[in-house]
Amino acid sequence: QVQLVESGGGLVQSGGSLRLSCAASGSILTRDVMGWYWYWYRQAPGKERELVAGTTTGGSTNYADSVKGRFTISRDNFENTVYLQMNSLKPEDTAVYYCNARHPRFSEYWGQGTQVTVSS
Repeated sequence: QVQLVESGGGLVQSGGSLRLSCAASGSILTRDVMGWYWYWYRQAPGKERELVAGTTTGGSTNYADSVKGRFTISRDNFENTVYLQMNSLKPEDTAVYYCNARHPRFSEYWGQGTQVTVSS
């Protein structure tokens, strides 16, 4: 099993910044370390959950078009923590942000989510 605990959400004004953290734990993470994929998703009220950003243990990244140039995903392999640095935040970024970890040979895991609210 993998436990994912998000933190760092809150209320921020438009144009501000936040950094989300996702602390991962679980012995299965040590199995095929390079095979794990890490993602941030978000879900706004009344909308479907959408992919925001992803990274591999090796460091390759991908982003939704709506956040490119503003958000940066990174991973501290030693601390088993994934970060999402969010700059130039907009009201439309308001959502619950979820951390996700998955491996082709194992399962998929979700955190409990952290609320991000951007005021105009």
